[in-house]
Amino acid sequence: MNFETLDQALAARKTSAHAVHYIEGETSERALTYGEVHTRALGLLHHFQAIGAGPGSEMILLVERNEQFVDAFWACVLGNIIAVPLAPGATDEHRLKLFRVLAKLKRPHLCTDQKIFARLAAFADTGGLTAQIERLRPVTVFLDRIDDISRPGRAHPAKPSDIAFVQYSSGSTSEPKGVSLTHGNLLANIDAIASGINLKASDSGLSWMPLTHDMGLIGFHLTPLVMDVDHYLMPTGLFVRRPSLWLTKASEKKATVLCSPNFGYKHLLKTSDPAKLTGLDLSRVRILFNGAEPISIELCREFLAALAPAGLQGSAMFPVYGLAEASLAATFPRPSAGCATVTVNREALAAGGAVERVAAADTRAITLVQVGHPVKGCEVKITTDSGMALPENTVGRIHIRGANVSRGYYNDPDATAATIDGAGWLDTGDLGFLSGGELTVTGRAKEILFAGGQNYYPHDLEEVIAKHAGIELGRAAACGARPPSADTDEVLVFVTHRGELREFLPLAKAVRKSVNEHIGVVVDHVMPLTRLPKTTSGKIQRYLLAEAYQKGEFKAVLAEIAALESAASAPAGEAHTDIEKKLKEICDAFITSRPLGIDDNIFELGTSSLTLAQIYQRIEAVYPGQLEVTDFFDYPTIAQLAKYLEQRLAAAHA
Repeated sequence: MNFETLDQALAARKTSAHAVHYIEGETSERALTYGEVHTRALGLLHHFQAIGAGPGSEMILLVERNEQFVDAFWACVLGNIIAVPLAPGATDEHRLKLFRVLAKLKRPHLCTDQKIFARLAAFADTGGLTAQIERLRPVTVFLDRIDDISRPGRAHPAKPSDIAFVQYSSGSTSEPKGVSLTHGNLLANIDAIASGINLKASDSGLSWMPLTHDMGLIGFHLTPLVMDVDHYLMPTGLFVRRPSLWLTKASEKKATVLCSPNFGYKHLLKTSDPAKLTGLDLSRVRILFNGAEPISIELCREFLAALAPAGLQGSAMFPVYGLAEASLAATFPRPSAGCATVTVNREALAAGGAVERVAAADTRAITLVQVGHPVKGCEVKITTDSGMALPENTVGRIHIRGANVSRGYYNDPDATAATIDGAGWLDTGDLGFLSGGELTVTGRAKEILFAGGQNYYPHDLEEVIAKHAGIELGRAAACGARPPSADTDEVLVFVTHRGELREFLPLAKAVRKSVNEHIGVVVDHVMPLTRLPKTTSGKIQRYLLAEAYQKGEFKAVLAEIAALESAASAPAGEAHTDIEKKLKEICDAFITSRPLGIDDNIFELGTSSLTLAQIYQRIEAVYPGQLEVTDFFDYPTIAQLAKYLEQRLAAAHA
């Protein structure tokens, strides 16, 4: 690979016969050659430049459709404009994140559509943010207003040191950090990825990961385009609604490289008929990336066993470690090596401690997945909290350095100085150890909890609780606790409360509703306590709460809360109209935790985003084109949704 910048790579691919294929459904697909991608991007660049975006300008990409995102991203690349991809999302926290990111930028422009912008404007009106949205309006390109891209914009060649895009973390919304990724960073990692999986011209990739995520954008769009191989992009929402379509298309397209984090494998196994999957041909899949979250060996084995009749080889599972700061990939195993594991004493995994290997039958045993050696051009070392290097088989902080590693956080010198030292070593915030040069990740140094396939910061949940559940900030604490052998955290919220336990029930319900409705996270347990443990400086010691929960100290109070909630629950309201009955039938099929009345708020019942997507998919099949997922937030009960749907149907037939 002889490219120094992404624009050079795209220019070199103008005559390629390979293409990006956009899968929109079982029979809906559109292919664009890389030459067509170049032409479309230049045409869109003209519109970017018409609103004043030039080299070094910032362009927020708030786009839902993959095809539009790709056009907009490459328009930025060709114009040497800094792309800032953000997920549109459906919750208030997603929208609030945009405004928090705005505060981190200099003079941002926006690329979106009128519908998304209108939702932002409505949110801004209710939150005192109207001035910010109005400043964006004249420097916004509305993709749905563009009907001509025949006039090319003026390309501005980039330098390897120029920032190609800024990746904002998916976890934190209150203090988002933007990872600056240069053309040099990206091409170094793309070369390392291609080398690490022995990518060949005959390979093809297929991904449902969002293009706002580094795995989706860098791993499954930029890498195949730069390396000149075919690739297929599937909307994340389509995968959530129909996960089996991912493997159906992989079989149909003879894809060789796939990817998913744990929750994707779990979602497919939970929602798909194994008998139908065994009719597929997955024998050509040789790389099945597993990353973006802690890797569960049990889930890997379950998935591989379920798909073995379809020809999926066990050696295809490819557990990796990476992060946005590494331009995606930090460590890879050898291709076809499969899942290598190490079984150790879970009680001897404290930072600075020596790893103790034990037998699998040992009651203290935990089996961890090894994630390979550093990729080409990247170094990994394990250190103490003070940065002193530790020997192999000793747990410590994972640091990385290399041409692929970001040099800092965008417009955030304090965060950069706190994370990257003068020698270029970046503290990932994760804990792990090296053994024979191979990395094993043991946990996270920071208080991040992991649920529903996403990382979340406790203080983000606490702010939402303070704002929407009426509980003063500092009187509630959120944390995660990982059950043994689980691949995700239980989400716990502790609230200070000194009254009767019966009086606590409305607080618990308000907490669950606010977090679910505004962030999309299901809170597993809400527990009262008289005082939150804090340091002398006033910081909440969340790890002490998680430890107390895992020791069973809240078991009795949780049982009492469950009994009180059961006794207090009203009889389920009956459905009367045909639409109410149909909606209740659909909801009952997916919400099984308790009888559902037509006036019950589904967010108070702990309805996950996956369940919501499944309910929506079933409703869409019965009443096509009448509802959007976001309508659930406005009409969260069956009665309300039925009334709104009746109005929509009446208007459609008028």
